Amino acid sequence: MDQDYLLFIEKVKSLASIDLSLYKEAQMKRRLTSFRDKKGYSTFFELFKAMAKDRALLDEFLDRMTINVSEFWRNFRRWEILRDVFIPELLRRNGKLRCWSAACSTGEEPYTLAMILHEKGVLHSSSILATDLDENVLEAAKKGIYHERSVREVPASYIQTYLRKMPDGRWEVSDELRRSVRFLKHNLLADRFETGYDLIICRNVTIYFTDEAKNRLYHQFSNSLRPGGILFVGSTEQIFSPGRYGLETADTFFYRRV
Repeated sequence: MDQDYLLFIEKVKSLASIDLSLYKEAQMKRRLTSFRDKKGYSTFFELFKAMAKDRALLDEFLDRMTINVSEFWRNFRRWEILRDVFIPELLRRNGKLRCWSAACSTGEEPYTLAMILHEKGVLHSSSILATDLDENVLEAAKKGIYHERSVREVPASYIQTYLRKMPDGRWEVSDELRRSVRFLKHNLLADRFETGYDLIICRNVTIYFTDEAKNRLYHQFSNSLRPGGILFVGSTEQIFSPGRYGLETADTFFYRRV
């Protein structure tokens, strides 16, 4: 491995508690080389020294290394299955649900879940925790204001109930939805996981991690779920041999804690 990049990994871990070695090297190095060059530094070590002195540059680096692409009801059919099959199944076990949207980005996924729970009449008796590494996207999520592209998959009935068109053409989620989601900073690869969840949503994130990091993460997610709880992953993140993590396949991209 490039010694300059290796030293950068080591220094960033001590500065920001981010272990870049747990991300796929080719993808992450390409992304960060582009960022380094754009900022005018010839080596990663020079970039690190600048980030250590400049909090705004460090925040920009964190924003670049995380993948903040999201929209409401992304892969619509999967959300329908969550709504029509798994939420009713979970509610039969427990009338109030404890849910976690991990790596939630700008908030579209936890707010989609909030729509579903409200429609089922259990939003106020349930809890939704939404977490991400990037504080900037968490601030955007708390505001709950989105461009047209984020809402293109939302069914008309949900738009009428949960979203308001603003004069500038953007969309704002209802106060009720905003109040129902608790947003917190959390590092999936370093921080402690809470337990006792009925549902964990983590989609289109682990594809950027090494196999070692993914294996650890799936064990942690499984341990965080109650028996019978559901893990909902992204459309490119099928878990092979889920039994090794104490999970079983419940449907395409849904896994149940055994």
